Amino acid sequence: MTIGLIITLALGLILALHPAEAQQVGKVFRIGLLGNAYRPPYDAFRQGLRELGYVEGQNITIERRFSEGKYERLPDLAADLVRLKVDVIVVDACGAPLNAASQATSTIPIVVAACNDDLVATGLISSLARPGGNITGLSELTPELGAKRLELLKEAVPKMRRVAILWNPAYSERFSANFRFWSSDWTEMRAGAQVLGMTLQSVEIRGPDDFDTAFSAMSRERADALIAFSDPLIVFHGRRIADLAAKSRLPAVYASREVVDAGGLMAYGPGISDMFSRAAVYVGKILKGAKPADLPMEQPTKFELVINLKSAKALGLTIPQSLLLRADQVIR
Repeated sequence: MTIGLIITLALGLILALHPAEAQQVGKVFRIGLLGNAYRPPYDAFRQGLRELGYVEGQNITIERRFSEGKYERLPDLAADLVRLKVDVIVVDACGAPLNAASQATSTIPIVVAACNDDLVATGLISSLARPGGNITGLSELTPELGAKRLELLKEAVPKMRRVAILWNPAYSERFSANFRFWSSDWTEMRAGAQVLGMTLQSVEIRGPDDFDTAFSAMSRERADALIAFSDPLIVFHGRRIADLAAKSRLPAVYASREVVDAGGLMAYGPGISDMFSRAAVYVGKILKGAKPADLPMEQPTKFELVINLKSAKALGLTIPQSLLLRADQVIR
């Protein structure tokens, strides 16, 4: 077989590939990560990419840009990723990170790994089934989880009567869709509290300086337990909040397992690592030529209950065996 024939056959093989696959031959893709802080779920994202054949240092490079809790930095960080001409931007959450990315570009595909905003209401997408623009990803809009967390807390602490609800109104004020989402969350929890014979106490925080005052208010009102809403402020300062809850002798349930890893008692919510792994699938499809406009946003199908027995022991709390058997992970 002549060299010319070999080259001809090789070219024919490349052209026989799906057009998007043919474009990938020899290309190194650039992926931008934008968010509040590098978190363990990003490891699930990178593993998801590896399983699809995308390996950092081989056929992809990853540009990481994190604000470390300073939201005002996000627009500049997003603009930096656009200047680098990344092939896709992955944001860890809606709100400030997604807003910064969407304002920085209307052409580079954006994948949101875990979104608790109503993107249809904000106009960022046309519908969950067909986003219609350059944004797609995974939605965690599940307001009924507030009532479920209340039930789990009641099972862990049967005698509780008054529950403090820790939330950040500043976040919902910046992003009106969050206000609608949390309004429905409050509605679900109030209905659940009425059935369970409990009273809810609204405790607002707008920044780290409010934490001590918030927990003083809980103690003053004799709260028996605590539920924290899903919010970047709470996740980023999870260790401090968990420490304050322990100091105040308050059993608490959180939306994110990261706070439990930092010492919180319980968490119940969508499996964030699973969602980041699914985000990698979205990125893989986009790198092969799919358009975000045509990729439906997924909603969570897996929810995880994580319980920290070390924290329970410190609180003098015995977690019922029935609850432990339902837990996806028990930290001992």
